[in-house]
Amino acid sequence: MRRVGVWLFCAILMLVVSACSSSSTTPTTGEQATGAAPSPAVEPAKGEPVELVMYSWRPEDKDAYAKFIAEFEKQHTNIKVKFKPFKSTEYNTILSNSLTAGTGVDIVQLRPYSGATSIADAGYLLPIDDVKGVQEIPKAYLDAARGSDQKVYGVPLSINSAVIFYNKKVFEDNGLQPPQTWDELMHVSQALQAKGIVPIAQAGKAAYLLSIAHSVIGTSSYGGNEYVDKLLAGEVNFNDPAFKESIQHMQELAPFFPPDFIGIDDKDAQALFYTGKAAMYINGSYRLETFEKQSPDLPIDILPGLAKEKGGDTPMINWVDGSYGIAKSTKHPEEAKIFMEFLASKEFGQMFSDDLSRLSAIAGVTPKHPLVQKMTQLSEKSMAPYLMLVHFGEGTPTTKTTFEDSLQGMYIGKLTVDKVAEDTQASADKWFKPKK
Repeated sequence: MRRVGVWLFCAILMLVVSACSSSSTTPTTGEQATGAAPSPAVEPAKGEPVELVMYSWRPEDKDAYAKFIAEFEKQHTNIKVKFKPFKSTEYNTILSNSLTAGTGVDIVQLRPYSGATSIADAGYLLPIDDVKGVQEIPKAYLDAARGSDQKVYGVPLSINSAVIFYNKKVFEDNGLQPPQTWDELMHVSQALQAKGIVPIAQAGKAAYLLSIAHSVIGTSSYGGNEYVDKLLAGEVNFNDPAFKESIQHMQELAPFFPPDFIGIDDKDAQALFYTGKAAMYINGSYRLETFEKQSPDLPIDILPGLAKEKGGDTPMINWVDGSYGIAKSTKHPEEAKIFMEFLASKEFGQMFSDDLSRLSAIAGVTPKHPLVQKMTQLSEKSMAPYLMLVHFGEGTPTTKTTFEDSLQGMYIGKLTVDKVAEDTQASADKWFKPKK
């Protein structure tokens, strides 16, 4: 049975992408988790100094984590933490090898939702429900790091939002207003293209970028949580006209993407945006930090999902980015729990938000960055989940992967809009059970 568990874990882990299916819509920061009271704070371990090896898929955060870890080590002089980041595209394989070997790592960064569940169910993690601070994190955020046994196996790291970044100067120079509806987006894109400006710097080589873009564009067709609830209840499915219209809208945007966008990398798309050659760029809010490092003076603002009609609801598309858990094979479980307590603290959440311009999952953190504040306010006003990641990240291949690959097929002329919808629904039919 152990060999089967290892094989199943490896197979599932390799299929998980990202940012990536079982939580309800993301709560406001005021929503608190329910359950047993947390245990008292873990007492600092005594004796010889120990080292905890911490894996991550974010090499770009190395400097920030050096600062965070230094603060932790000031408070716990007998515990040293070694931050080892890997390329995101290589991370799943490296983590799988370390966990199956039972060596090399103590603290693991977990992909959200089905990514974390698959590892927990395979028996590679320690539950952390009793770690101080964990039960103060909003329940729906914790849902991104639960096993099938409903125990919590990770401290949620941050909340991502799928947004339309736009260059305020490009819009102002061309007398354009930021779009709020599908019709306005088309009008703005046509006007920009006529001026020789790439309307939307979209890359398509990495298929997950297409479903992120769809999550923002799709709200102009099917709306927000009300439609998601119907989909989860089985009242509609991916062959529904509203969902097909969202795919059609993605197809209609293709002329406003860079030439041959389906073959370009995301870094190339980013460069078009931060050099001012493109007016808009759709991706997760984590790209804010990227742009500010590349071009600190770039006049950026953000837009949430599009409304179905003028003046309608424009939901912010949110999801938990990932979490940190403890490898069951660690030789230092008590010290690892002390570090988990630090990650679950408001102190860490505030540093994380301030240094990385991200929205922390820890309750009570007030973002310093004005755009992160704006994202928080928009989320509190209206939010909806990143549908494919939060709710349809299961199956082999996952329904999310099927949808993304089908969008690529549509863009190279091999699939129709109807076929994309049919293939996506066929994938969901293999595993998804409506919640009655």
